[in-house]
Amino acid sequence: MSISLPENTPLVDSHCHLDRLELSPWNGELQGALDNAAAQGVGHFLCVSIDLEHYPTLLTMAKAHTQISVSVGVHPTAQGGEEPTSEKLINLAAEPEVVAIGETGLDYFRCTEGEEGDLEWQRERFRTHITASKTTKKPLIIHMREATEDTLRILKEEGADEVGGVMHCFVENWDVAKRALDLNFDISFSGIVTFNSAKELKEVAKKIPGERMLVETDSPYLAPMPHRGKPNQPAYVRHVAECIAGLRDVRWETVAAQTTENYFRRFMTPAQQR
Repeated sequence: MSISLPENTPLVDSHCHLDRLELSPWNGELQGALDNAAAQGVGHFLCVSIDLEHYPTLLTMAKAHTQISVSVGVHPTAQGGEEPTSEKLINLAAEPEVVAIGETGLDYFRCTEGEEGDLEWQRERFRTHITASKTTKKPLIIHMREATEDTLRILKEEGADEVGGVMHCFVENWDVAKRALDLNFDISFSGIVTFNSAKELKEVAKKIPGERMLVETDSPYLAPMPHRGKPNQPAYVRHVAECIAGLRDVRWETVAAQTTENYFRRFMTPAQQR
């Protein structure tokens, strides 16, 4: 499949939360963050939804900036806002700027032993997103935290491989990575791969086929080295690409070109949809 890439897009931040950035360094202006990213070779951004209340803001950003695409979905731990239905997600995803459904998935991080049964609402919400993805044919963005087996099981049960997507901010080992790849999900590396403690994740970055990996910031969270502990921003996705290049013993431009092509193969831009 030949992919026609937009001009001046050497690197893509495949998962960020532009509406939640600390914008004070740029006098509160989003354009400053985009320009800062562009100076580091970042030319496109997937701004990911975590609730329906902020979705209109994301859509407004995308309509004003052609280098921004968005998703629609509700994070697995989000509570207190509007609960999504498949019909709602399908209707919102009709906007051409929306290229994905999510982020969705399962997060058991704050569970104590024996509480998993209280999280059936998370699993039902997850299934709702998968239904919307299969209907719209737009890929899923998966959040998976301490819920590996249930996440992969539900993806398989619901036939999510028909559409596929990306395992966002992947932190698991190679065995789990292979299982996700077999389900038609690419692996996205965040700043965590730059941490010295991420031994198993670095092995995944070495082994994964080049055509199945993406890079992201998850900004403003999870800043990579050497900015760990500080607010993250899309410009820092270059650090992620450079780290992976070092692990694979290739030029960072090689990783940038490959992950950018992978992104546009998986998430079609508005121009490509028309």
